[in-house]
Amino acid sequence: MLRPPAVRRAAAVLALALATALPACGQSPPAAPPRLEPEPAAPPPPADSVRRTPVVRVVERVSPAVVNISAEAIVRQPDPFFGGSFSRQRRAQSLGSGLIVGANGLVVTNAHVVDGASRIVVTTLDGRELEAEVLGSDRDSDLAVLKVDASRLPHVELGSSSRLLIGETVVAIGNPFGLSHTVTSGTLSARGRALPATRSGAPELRFTDFLQTDASINPGNSGGPLVNLDGEVIGINTAIISGADGIGFAIPADRARRIVNDLLRYGELAPLWTGLRLITLDPALARERGLEEVERGAVVLKVWPGSPGEEAGLREDDVVVTIAGQPVAAREDVTTALYTAEVGAPVEVEIVRSGERLRRRLAAARPPEGLGMELLRRAVGVDVRPDRGVLVVRDVAAGSPAAERGLRPGDLLVAGNGQRVVEVDHLGREVLRALDRGGLHLVVQRGRYAYNLSFPL
Repeated sequence: MLRPPAVRRAAAVLALALATALPACGQSPPAAPPRLEPEPAAPPPPADSVRRTPVVRVVERVSPAVVNISAEAIVRQPDPFFGGSFSRQRRAQSLGSGLIVGANGLVVTNAHVVDGASRIVVTTLDGRELEAEVLGSDRDSDLAVLKVDASRLPHVELGSSSRLLIGETVVAIGNPFGLSHTVTSGTLSARGRALPATRSGAPELRFTDFLQTDASINPGNSGGPLVNLDGEVIGINTAIISGADGIGFAIPADRARRIVNDLLRYGELAPLWTGLRLITLDPALARERGLEEVERGAVVLKVWPGSPGEEAGLREDDVVVTIAGQPVAAREDVTTALYTAEVGAPVEVEIVRSGERLRRRLAAARPPEGLGMELLRRAVGVDVRPDRGVLVVRDVAAGSPAAERGLRPGDLLVAGNGQRVVEVDHLGREVLRALDRGGLHLVVQRGRYAYNLSFPL
């Protein structure tokens, strides 16, 4: 029998009421789903916990002083739609790492991280973003010193790299690929590795004392610290070999300290003056100079009168075989040792002269005023003068290397060692830098054309 709609609605309401009242008649309600209660926070492991390994303690001590560095630069590039006749600007950003070495906001990093940057931001471990300015930078040593406007920052001083043990555990802290405060560990694989220390097209200066480690170092680690298990910063991470896993390099702390002091005082790595022109000994040179009894070393080709080299008693055809107690395999070994020592501090060198081994003490000095331009005139045969923002060749000595290469008065000298030069002082400094490289690279303009010329020094 069909019921009217009103009766059907009343029956539904009654059924709902009975269902609601069932628990009161002794039936249990459905059980609530289980819940996972949060565990109480565990206390930090005690100081003697096996988890708090030496690596952990090093990271806890050093990582607050490690920062992320973001550098922004404006780059001009040719516009491909106009055949290179016009250029357009784009923003380029590089990421790197740095180490706070002073509570007043001094930060050490790699020069290539901040080169050409119009804006630099330093991010600390606690998330603060601080604008930074460059106090000094040196492209050859690949080190720069920054300053942020902050005080009482956590910091770690540069340690010593003179007592390192091959095979000891080391820790690298940095920001590889922008991943903040990444920690890797490994062993100190080798000391005294030779690497090019410049990224320009000029003749290369090579430092020969890089630290090699298998602790992972990737793009972004540049400028971060390499630390031993005593918590000492033994190096500044700087380079990797492309395509090679497990091979990274760091600038030793002893050399980094010497360079940082120069950057703070002069804004650049000040050149040193020994008055020695050195060249790496090879079989052909040994036969030419009658030095077959010496296997390796750096030959003295020239000693400038009145120079520190002359005062040390060095002569032409002497072969430097050790310096500061380390063997000399190439000219760069001498340069590296001198740039690691304090300016004016005597460094012991061992030389071979006519088959006899002798010891001398060589103290590099600051170059005298105007020395760079004097060397340009005497060694290359070029005299220049400034003229409305450019350097003009005023005279070329007959029979000089410059004359042999075709230079003539009126040519414009626009760059030295890959750096644009517009003042005599700029050019003089590049000539002094070239002494360490063993050669000077000049860009000379004549009319619409520019020529790249190299001269041995």
